[in-house]
Amino acid sequence: MEDGVQNTGPERELERNLLRVVRGRVDFTATARALTTMDASNYRRVPLGVVAPRDADDVAAVLEVCRTYGVPVVSRGGGTSIAGQATGTGVVLDFTRFMRSLVSVNAEERTAVVQPGVVLDVLCEAVAPYGLTFGPDPSTHSRCTLGGMIGNNACGSHSVAWGTTADNIRALGVVGAQGTLHHLARGWRNSTAPAGLSDFVSRHLSILRTGYPQDLPRRISGYALDALLPERGADLARAFCGSEGTLGVVTEATVRLVEPPPARALAVLGYADESAAAEAAPGLLRYRPLTVEGMAADLVRVRGEVGLPRGGAWLFVESGGATESEARARAAELARAGDALATAVVSDPAGMRALWRIREDAAGTATRMPDGTEAWPGWEDCAVPPAQLGAYLKEFRNLLSSHELRGAPYGHFGDGCIHVRIDFDLLTPAGIARFRDFSEDLAGLVVAHGGSLSGEHGDGQARAELLPKMYGSELVGVFGEFKDLWDPAGILNPGILARPARLDENLRFEVLPRRPVDVAFGYPHDGGDFTAAVRRCVGVAKCRTEKGSSADVMCPSFRATGEEQHSTRGRARLLHEMLAGEVVTDGWRSEEVRDALDLCLSCKGCRSDCPVGVDMATYKAEFLHQHYQGRRRPAAHYAMGRLPEWLRVAAPLARPLNAAARVRPLAALAKRLAGIAPERTLPALAPRTFLRAVRSRPAPPDPDVILWPDTFTNHLSPQVGRAALRVLADAGVDAALPAGRVCCGLTYVSTGQLDRARTVMRRTLDVMDPLLGEAGLSVVVLEPSCAAALRTDLPELLPADPRAARLAAAVRTFAQAVEERAPHWDPPRVDRPVVGQTHCHQHAVLGDAAERRLREKAGLTGGLSGGCCGLAGNFGFERGHWEVSVACAEEQLLPAVRDAPPGTEVLADGYSCRTQLAQLAGRRARHLAEVLAERLDSEG
Repeated sequence: MEDGVQNTGPERELERNLLRVVRGRVDFTATARALTTMDASNYRRVPLGVVAPRDADDVAAVLEVCRTYGVPVVSRGGGTSIAGQATGTGVVLDFTRFMRSLVSVNAEERTAVVQPGVVLDVLCEAVAPYGLTFGPDPSTHSRCTLGGMIGNNACGSHSVAWGTTADNIRALGVVGAQGTLHHLARGWRNSTAPAGLSDFVSRHLSILRTGYPQDLPRRISGYALDALLPERGADLARAFCGSEGTLGVVTEATVRLVEPPPARALAVLGYADESAAAEAAPGLLRYRPLTVEGMAADLVRVRGEVGLPRGGAWLFVESGGATESEARARAAELARAGDALATAVVSDPAGMRALWRIREDAAGTATRMPDGTEAWPGWEDCAVPPAQLGAYLKEFRNLLSSHELRGAPYGHFGDGCIHVRIDFDLLTPAGIARFRDFSEDLAGLVVAHGGSLSGEHGDGQARAELLPKMYGSELVGVFGEFKDLWDPAGILNPGILARPARLDENLRFEVLPRRPVDVAFGYPHDGGDFTAAVRRCVGVAKCRTEKGSSADVMCPSFRATGEEQHSTRGRARLLHEMLAGEVVTDGWRSEEVRDALDLCLSCKGCRSDCPVGVDMATYKAEFLHQHYQGRRRPAAHYAMGRLPEWLRVAAPLARPLNAAARVRPLAALAKRLAGIAPERTLPALAPRTFLRAVRSRPAPPDPDVILWPDTFTNHLSPQVGRAALRVLADAGVDAALPAGRVCCGLTYVSTGQLDRARTVMRRTLDVMDPLLGEAGLSVVVLEPSCAAALRTDLPELLPADPRAARLAAAVRTFAQAVEERAPHWDPPRVDRPVVGQTHCHQHAVLGDAAERRLREKAGLTGGLSGGCCGLAGNFGFERGHWEVSVACAEEQLLPAVRDAPPGTEVLADGYSCRTQLAQLAGRRARHLAEVLAERLDSEG
C-alpha cells in the first residue's frame, strides 16, 4: 500500500505510524480520500486518509496516533448522513469493511449485540427467524449501518410504534478520545463514564431540566443531556446516541429487538394537500398504527401505476395483526377514521412494496423538482409537535414562497417530522446568501412551533450553528463543556455539534468548474452540462445495497466486490473529484477514475434504479472517450469494441474460424491478442447469417414494422431473427428489413469510441430515415441492449440531428410490437414455467411490462430474475473481469436456473445473458420469440 501513496511530509509519517499499529486497512491513496470527501449532504471535507479498523484495539490505536499528531477523526458507516457529519479533514474510520459482525442474539431477552458496521437490513434478516426485528427503519435501511444510526439517532417510518434508535439501545461499548474503553448503559453503577461526568450533571441540573422542549417525540438536535438526569435513570447510552461521532467511537452495541406483527396491511389516505394530511395525522395515533407517513403529489411521478387514491397528498398508515384479515380490518378502521377524500387498503406484499417504494425513494426523487431543477438537503428533517404540524406546514410553504424557493415536503407526519429538499442555488454567492437567510428564518419558525431543528438525521454542519436559536446560549455552552469532558483534545469530528462550522462553509459545489465541460454526449436531462450530470449523485447510496431484489439491477459490481469505488456513488464521487482537481489531479487522464470505472458493467441499472437517475454507463463511455483521445487503447476495445466490423469480415469464413476456435492453442492466442479472458469460450459464428438466410424473402409492399437486424442476431443468433419473423407473421404483422447496413453503435459506445459511434449512427440514419418516413412504422429490435442504445445513446450522441429522435421514438421490443400491432392476437399456449433474467438494459430503459403480459397470455408462468447476468456485452469477455462476471451471475441468475424444476423454460432475450448461461451453467436459454415460434411450428 505504501507504494501507492503520494502524500509526503507529516501525512506520510502519520500513515507510516498507522500502518505500524493498525491490523486493519490503512489507505491514504487519492482514491480512498476522494471516495470519502462527501456523504449525502451539501458538504465536502477532504480527509488525509481512511482506516478500516478490525476491532476496538485498532480504534484505540488510531485515536492514539491521531491524538499525537492533532489529527481529527471521523467515524463513517454507510455515508448516508445528510448534514455533513460523516465527512472530515483528518482520518476517516470506515466500519463497513471489517467491523460488521452480528456478535450474538438473545431471543429470550430480545436483544442482539452488533458491531457498528452492521447494515440494518442484515441485522433484521438475521433475527427474523426468531420472529424479531430492529424497530427503527430509515429509508436507507438497505445500506445504513447501526453505528451511523446510533451516531445520528436515526428513526424511520415505524418510530410511532417502536421509537428512535436511542429508544432501542441497551448498552454501548465506546472508545473515548483518550483511548479508554467505556461501557455505557442505564445508571452510573452500570456504566464506566469519563471522569467528571457525574459532577458535570450535578452542576447543571437546573438547565438540564428546563432547557429542552417537551412533548416532542422527534427531538434529535444537540446532545440529549436530559437523559442523564437522575429522574430519568441516568441513561448514559441514550445520552450518547445522536452525538454524531463527537464524543467517542462506538465499537459494539447491545440493541433491543421488537416482535413485529405476523401480518400487515397498508391504508393509503388521500387529502387535498399536505397540511390537511398533517392535521389528520395526530388523530390516528390513538389507533396504535405502525406508521403514519405523509407525502405530497410533488414527489409522485407514476401515480396511476401504483394505486394511489385520489388526492394531492397522502398518509401511509400501516397496521398489524395476527392474520391478514385482522391487519386489513385495522387498516380499514384507520381509513374510516382519517376523514380522507379517498382511501385504499392494500395487504398483498407486492402491492405494499410498490407503494412503500414511492415513499422510500423520496429521498432521491426529492432532489429534482418536477421541471428537473436541482433541489438540495440542508433543512431535511425539522420536527414540531404533531399537533402543530398542519399549521407549521402552511407557514413553511409561505416562507418558501417569500424566499422564492420551492420544496416538496414529506416524512413522518405521525411524529411531526418533515423532510424536504429545496431548490437552493448553492453555486453562486447570491444563492448561498439566500440559503443562509432562509435557514435562519426557518430555524426561527421551527422554534416558534416548539420544534427541533433536527428530527431524525442530526444537526451536522447544516444546522448546528443555529442551535442557540433552539436551546439558548447557556445550554449550548453546556454542550461544549460536555464535549470537552469526552474529548479534551478536540479531535473527534470537530466542527460538528459543539463549536460548529458555519452552515455555508465547505459546500461541495464550490470546487466544481463554473463553465460547462466540453463533452461528447448531449446530457439532455442536465442542460447539456456534464458537471450537472455528476452533481446528480447526492449520495443516498441505494447503489450500495448488498443484496438485490428481483426488481433491481443496480449495482452489480458493488454487490460482487463490496468496494465503495465499484458502486455508482463511488464512481460519481471520483468523477466529482476529477472535475474539482484537488484530490484527483489528472483530469480525464485519471487512473483512479479509470480503475473505478473498469468494473462498471455499463448495465444501465442506475439509470432506472437510482432515485436521482445517475447514468453511470453514459459517464463511463464519456470518460473512456476522453481518456483515450489520441492514445493507444486496450486490445479489447479494438477487438470487441469494433465487433460489427470484425464479424462482417469473418462471416464468409465462419466454418473454418469456428473450427480454429476449437483448437486450444489457436483459441488461446486469439484471446490473448484480443484482450479476452482466458477462461472464456469463444462464441461460434453462424455459418449462415440471418440476413443471408432471409435474402430471398419477398419484401411486404406495405409493412407494419421494420425488423432491426442487429449484429448479434445477424451473426451469432440468426435463429432468433427467423423466429421473430415467424411469430410476427402468425400475428398478422408484416415486417420489412432495412435495405442497407445498420448498426446501433452499442459496442463503440460501451468502449468509449464515441467519434466512431457517431459515424456509424449517422450512416444508420441515412438508411433508416427514408424507411420511417411519415408512415409511423415501429422498429422492432430483438436484442435489448441494441434497443436501449437506439432509444438513449443515439439521440444523446446526436442531439442536433432530428432523425435520431425519430428513430429512437420508433424503437420497440419484440413484445411491445406484438402488443401494439396485434392486440387481439392470441399467442400459442406453451403452458410451461419459466426461469431466466430480464435484460438489464431492458429493465433500465425499455421496461418489461409487455413481455410479462405476452408470457402470461402464452401460459409461461413465473417471474424472471433481476440483477445482471455479469457478461454485459464486452465486459465479461474482457481480461481481468472473469471473477466479477461470475460473481454477478451467481447473485441471482445462476441460483434461479439451478433451482428450477425439470421442464422449466430458460428465457433470456439478450445474447449476453444466453451466452453467460451456456458458459457458466451449461444451459441453453432462448429468446421469447424462439419459444413461441417453436410452439407455432409444433401446432402445424
